Amino acid sequence: MNGVVDTPLTGRVLVAGIGNIFLGDDGFGVEVAQRMSGHNLPPNVTIADFGIRSLHLAYELLDGYDTLVLVDTVGLGEEPPGTVVLIEPEIDAGGATPLDAHTMNPETVLASLRQLGGEVHRLLLVGCQPATLEEGIGLSAPVAAAVDEAVRVVNDLIGERADMGPV
Repeated sequence: MNGVVDTPLTGRVLVAGIGNIFLGDDGFGVEVAQRMSGHNLPPNVTIADFGIRSLHLAYELLDGYDTLVLVDTVGLGEEPPGTVVLIEPEIDAGGATPLDAHTMNPETVLASLRQLGGEVHRLLLVGCQPATLEEGIGLSAPVAAAVDEAVRVVNDLIGERADMGPV
């Protein structure tokens, strides 16, 4: 797994599985969120499947989360399918984008959140290189095998590094 986050998570944390289950590996984030839905979580952590509902995610963030952890597929160039990374992208505090309930990407979610009067202080992305994003339900073998790794990464973030201590 690439990427290192070396400052602990503090405050309220929302882990959002995103993606379109009808586009093969794009359902990765949804699968991770569903797999984790039965986990015992610290009281400051919420895990939810948002699918492709960006406006729903923006409204959820209005409830006062300090950190957003997105779980999704991400193009990693030459990396093999199933490669899991942890990235801390910069949060763009500028440019407004129209409210968009159908486009799910971090920029749209954060722009919608700003237009609604909210903010998130920290953004993390647990991403996985897809093998296919073509129409079809179900993850490819390498991406399905990466779900456990992504669950481990999220558990490390919220369990060992969250301000509430180990899960």
